[in-house]
Amino acid sequence: MAKVRITQTKSMIGSNKRQKETLYALGLRKVNASVEVEATPQIMGMVTKVFHLVEVKEL
Repeated sequence: MAKVRITQTKSMIGSNKRQKETLYALGLRKVNASVEVEATPQIMGMVTKVFHLVEVKEL
């Protein structure tokens, strides 16, 4: 599987509860925090839900 780096670029203030929980599930807690994960369909689906708050780069 390919790996991706997900970086939170915007604050979760004002987001709905589902989006906040998705960011926590991805391991993102603060702005400019990054995590490296495998690009599984489940992870990419989570990224789709919060695409306006994160930036994704393939490694």
